[in-house]
Amino acid sequence: MDALRDEAAHRDAAARDAAGRRDRAVRAAVEQGLLDSEPLVCLLDTAGIRASAAALTGAFAAVTAPGTPVLHAFAAKAAPLVPVLRLLAECGLGCEVASPGELALARAAGIPAERTVLDSPAKTAGELREALALGIAVNADNHQELERLDVLVAAAPTRSPLGVRINTQTGAGAIDALSTATATAKFGIGLRDPGARERLVRACLDRPWLTRLHTHSGSQGLPLALIAQGVRELHTLAEEINAAAGRRQVDTLDIGGGLPVNFASDEETPTYAEYAAALRGAVPALFDGSYGLVTEFGRSLLAKHGTVLARVEYTKATGGRPIALTHAGVQVATRTVYAPAAWPLRVLAYDAKGAPKTGAPVAQDVAGPACFAGDLLATARELPELAPGDLIAVPDTGAYFFTAHYGYNSLLRPSVHGFAADAEGRVRFSRARPAQTTAQLVAEAGGAFRDALLQPDP
Repeated sequence: MDALRDEAAHRDAAARDAAGRRDRAVRAAVEQGLLDSEPLVCLLDTAGIRASAAALTGAFAAVTAPGTPVLHAFAAKAAPLVPVLRLLAECGLGCEVASPGELALARAAGIPAERTVLDSPAKTAGELREALALGIAVNADNHQELERLDVLVAAAPTRSPLGVRINTQTGAGAIDALSTATATAKFGIGLRDPGARERLVRACLDRPWLTRLHTHSGSQGLPLALIAQGVRELHTLAEEINAAAGRRQVDTLDIGGGLPVNFASDEETPTYAEYAAALRGAVPALFDGSYGLVTEFGRSLLAKHGTVLARVEYTKATGGRPIALTHAGVQVATRTVYAPAAWPLRVLAYDAKGAPKTGAPVAQDVAGPACFAGDLLATARELPELAPGDLIAVPDTGAYFFTAHYGYNSLLRPSVHGFAADAEGRVRFSRARPAQTTAQLVAEAGGAFRDALLQPDP
């Protein structure tokens, strides 16, 4: 009981600290002029990111046998920004990539090949060849990819650890589009399909260089018990393959990521410690040192530490509903705009000086700048009544939101700034990504090829 009280007290204190840092950052952003030339900026709490990385590494270190190789590879898709990858590398994390672009970002951040993992359901021969030449770990998605690797491995030696992705088919969570372990999910080799298990074991025995198994049973909307069940299935399969091989052929289990995030408050729950405890309860042998471990967390490391900060440009009422028109919408919160029930976000109100706004709550829509009616961050949200010049802050957006810009209406990518407090408590901002300029937008939109389509057809 005392331990539970201590854990609850720690969570409450951490949530208050995070909220306090955010409030100070909003005020400082106004005072330091971040919004003078941009009506929309995005903020990353570097202290919070460091704390999440430490919580992850600490949770696994607490339950894993000493000397067990453990690589925590951040899923680059969650926050594809070179400074973010560099910060996490400084915290001891590697990188999981799923495209040539993400690999380029990881390399630009200085992530070494031996701390990089390549996953993708549609790797080209060129991507595989590059990964094998660099010594990057590769998880094959299917039997056809294994056959492609047969040719590449035979053609040139590689130091790349090679594995195969398994779909444990353990079930869906609350969000179908993110559920990677359903009976028909597109990732990996389905373990429960007729004859699939036997074929998979045979494929591993025929390839002595296949030393890893990979699964990603977690995602937003899944309970820890179901995630742990998928990892248990993976461990059981590894034991079966090793028994059939008569040796420890499979030496590493890549258990993916997918720890859900709480978007309802500043509390970080579930925790990595709870996740590790759930795994230990479901698969005790996972941590006994028999297998090296790889994780691929993304959202849970970054989401809570990002904030969209936008100016309210106009307010009006239509049909009796107050509407605040802001500069934050679908371009920075795509999932929320298109699937609000699955991805609800909090909206916080601040005055023009960056102080939390007070006053009686009023049900109002918080709208973005895009030219379609559904570009809404919140509908009938109870907030102090917003006025032109006020600010809205949208927390929990550090992963898969403003880091993955959506170019509807050719809205420009906003700047991203990390923030931290110095020894005197003053907030210091470091620009992690500049705002996109209109000249850059025109260039990306083929500006240099203006007359290309005017040529007569051959």
